[in-house]
Amino acid sequence: MNFLKYRDNLLYLENASIEKIAKKNVTPFYLYSFKQLEKNFTYFKHTFASTNPTICFAVKSNPNLTFLKKLRNLGSGADVVSMGELQLALKAGIHPSKIVFSGVGKTNEELTFAITKKILLINTESENEIDEIIKIAKNKKVKVAIGIRINPDIAAKTNKKISTGKKSDKFGISINHCEAIFNKYKLNKFISIQAISVHIGSQIKNINPFEKTLKVVDLFLKKLKQKNIKINYLDIGGGMGIPYSKSETIFNLTKYGKLVEKFNSHHHLKIIFEPGRYISANTGLLVARVVYIKKTKSINFVILDAGMNDLMRPALYDAKHEVIPVRKNNKKSSNLIEFVGPICESTDRFITYKKYQHLKQGDLVCFTNVGAYGRSLSSTYNIRPLAGELAVQNTSYKIIRPRQKLKDLIK
Repeated sequence: MNFLKYRDNLLYLENASIEKIAKKNVTPFYLYSFKQLEKNFTYFKHTFASTNPTICFAVKSNPNLTFLKKLRNLGSGADVVSMGELQLALKAGIHPSKIVFSGVGKTNEELTFAITKKILLINTESENEIDEIIKIAKNKKVKVAIGIRINPDIAAKTNKKISTGKKSDKFGISINHCEAIFNKYKLNKFISIQAISVHIGSQIKNINPFEKTLKVVDLFLKKLKQKNIKINYLDIGGGMGIPYSKSETIFNLTKYGKLVEKFNSHHHLKIIFEPGRYISANTGLLVARVVYIKKTKSINFVILDAGMNDLMRPALYDAKHEVIPVRKNNKKSSNLIEFVGPICESTDRFITYKKYQHLKQGDLVCFTNVGAYGRSLSSTYNIRPLAGELAVQNTSYKIIRPRQKLKDLIK
């Protein structure tokens, strides 16, 4: 997080004091840096400049309307996986020609809405879905642009819970079946197969799985060319990982850019990317307050007002988010420190430290790198209101989504 710094032992995001913001807002709350968002998007765009891709931000990673408007202003499109996300992207002002619709279970209602809005592509994941699109298109007397998502059967070397490119995963269509689909539908009057889509997983730190995927795609495109079947787009998805701590490696985006450039010099396709985490993760903090410190012989449980309902990733994926104090001091705790939440589940635990600074009841801490799959995975479990979302504005802030009111939750 480039704009997160201590000044005189107080934590600032850009030029805003987190402590001052917390005095005026109920914790926990999410706090974003739009300077970081712009930096990330600009860097991504610059790295792939030679292929001039359409960058479709994965809305699922952060579906905040103001966040999406900022991305639209930077030139971003949207990757959506539901009618709600599609409506939100359109509400943010993202042009339909920059929207792709992914996902394995699109309903008739969702497909009809997407077709009506004339989005760039519907990335299909089964023959049943293609038939459903044909039925809708025939009824509306239109021709629909679709992509075929292939499953390359490649291990992404990531958490198995966020792997999407193995043959055992529910996503995509096997290469052999894809060939049959192209043969079957290439002359259909109601669909135009415009793209090959592939996405092998999330939080991938090594470039090798992407290199293997492009080799699979390369062979498949050559087979299509032999049959005089032409496509216009290659949607490479997202999945580029980010470091959640200082000890983790940084994904080599520059190397990936050169790899894609070399690949496309042979195929001359319009490239689509669907980055989510890589653009949004390090834009956000979750600010929480210490409710109690429960001391035992071997460990001190630091009980926060933020729970797994506010930040699900540790419980869901065993993900680790660093927790840092808003006010630094030089005192160290002799016991192990484990940060936990107030939820009535054993999995409502975040991270353990061997040596951590002394904390007391009422102190503020921040979870780092929560701009992706933070607020978007939140729930109201235990009848707890959804946290508010704020964005830094120079030395101040603005509320970009208010905290949910308990009275609205219990209506």
